[in-house]
Amino acid sequence: MESNSNRSNFKKICVFCGSNPGHRKVFSDAAIDLGIELVNRKIDLVYGGGSVGLMGLISQRVYKGGCHVLGVIPKALVPVEISGESVGDVKIVSDMHERKAEMASQADAFIALPGGYGTMEETLEMITWAQLGIHKKPVGLLNVEGYYNSLLTLFDNGVEEGFIKPGARDIVLAAPTARELLSKMERYTPSHDHVAPHESWHMEELAYPGKQSPTHSPQ
Repeated sequence: MESNSNRSNFKKICVFCGSNPGHRKVFSDAAIDLGIELVNRKIDLVYGGGSVGLMGLISQRVYKGGCHVLGVIPKALVPVEISGESVGDVKIVSDMHERKAEMASQADAFIALPGGYGTMEETLEMITWAQLGIHKKPVGLLNVEGYYNSLLTLFDNGVEEGFIKPGARDIVLAAPTARELLSKMERYTPSHDHVAPHESWHMEELAYPGKQSPTHSPQ
């Protein structure tokens, strides 16, 4: 049995990715490969709830592989991002802020596949939350054919110019393949100083307490 078939330290991983497939097949292949790797490691998927683009590819692969899939989507985006039947369970929330808080509370780690503004914004918020001490979970970029090279260079420049502390730069993990990235994330130990103590943050406050959002399973 291959080592990547061993049970992971992670039970659920949140994947941020594009609602578009990109112009090159390599991006679709990467989404499918990540889905296969999650299934091999028996890791459930938390994602943005769409059934189109890279979101659809990875969610279908994980679902068909027998792992649980939870999509979290704002009510306004349901007709836009879900075309056809939904994949796995879908939790409909009020807005984008509640979506990110719910996804963060559900997951043990975060991975960004290639994507656009939304993918990058969600990923950067999870990086920022790690820096602040809100969570201690790994954040990884699946750097397919150097898609995120420019972003990683920007982070390095932030260190050089004194806006990002070297320890905080280490929050961001990156690798060109799903297997390599997950292996890095399994070994991750935070080395940066939190802006505020982890215990002083309350995730339930970020998740809009008192709001009950329905979870829907496929019919």
